[in-house]
Amino acid sequence: MSKTIAVIPGDGIGPEIMTATLRVLDALDCGLAYDFVDAGMVALEKHGDLLPPATLDKIAEHKVALKGPLTTPIGGGFTSINVTLRRHFDLYANVRPAISFPGTKARYENIDIITVRENTEGAYLSEGQTLSEDGEVATSMVRNTRKGSARIVRYAFEMAVKKGRRKVTAVHKANIIKTASGLFLNVAREIAKEYPQIEFNEMIVDNACMQLVMKPEQFDVIVTTNLFGDILSDLCAGLVGGLGLAPGDNIGEHAAIFEAVHGSAPDIAGKGIANPCALLLAAADMLDHLGMVEKGARIRQAIRDALVHDRDAVTPDLGGKGGTQSFGEAIARRVQA
Repeated sequence: MSKTIAVIPGDGIGPEIMTATLRVLDALDCGLAYDFVDAGMVALEKHGDLLPPATLDKIAEHKVALKGPLTTPIGGGFTSINVTLRRHFDLYANVRPAISFPGTKARYENIDIITVRENTEGAYLSEGQTLSEDGEVATSMVRNTRKGSARIVRYAFEMAVKKGRRKVTAVHKANIIKTASGLFLNVAREIAKEYPQIEFNEMIVDNACMQLVMKPEQFDVIVTTNLFGDILSDLCAGLVGGLGLAPGDNIGEHAAIFEAVHGSAPDIAGKGIANPCALLLAAADMLDHLGMVEKGARIRQAIRDALVHDRDAVTPDLGGKGGTQSFGEAIARRVQA
């Protein structure tokens, strides 16, 4: 198989963790070719645009992109690059796996939860936000649609079937937000009936947060709206040791972008100590998406093995004595074993 993907190295630590990640992909002999494109501060400095049209064209051409962390400048009217990408390509499904790995600072073992977050509507968007002239009253609109709710719930159930998952939990706040959240919940109930082989339950978002902390093993696949998913997916990352182990998959009908969800960490950029695992796990998810499921599984197992047996190569945030490239090399050696 030969496939070209768009590669966005990113800002801050992005180029460092991308180099380590591509080293592992090359060691796997995936038949991938890389078309490097710019976004973020690098693009702004080189092209005068945070997200140049040429970058969008390349993602559209290849349909798959691997993306390092990007920096959106604060103030100045700049729109979030990630939100812009999601809208431009209608990447309606944000998939965030949270998996336990040995040798981390996680408080739990054997966590394996996937959060499926609606990515294009709901309370997370900027439309409908107003501030009164006197600055005393801020108003924000929550807009959910039947189409948007249906396609994200159906994606969650289809993914559960494909991956052999047992349960889908719809998280909502329909007891209070009776229209916007109520619509989502009603659609989830309707679609759940089409998948009798998958256990379905529903949970109010505040209770879901408490249950995730107290008894996370009860969860399998969580499906929810945009803002709730943004919060819950980070909570789940905290269960397994933090954002350094958190990949993010943004999936649409015509394109998919896989990323490390953590920031660009400018404070450690260039020091060679950034943990590449989030981007490596995103790359593993990308391989699954491309039909190379066995190779994706090899990356996850190699990370697991390196965390146990190559402690001197592991990055300091995970308690090791190594750096970004030594960790990447250790994982690359193990995927070839």
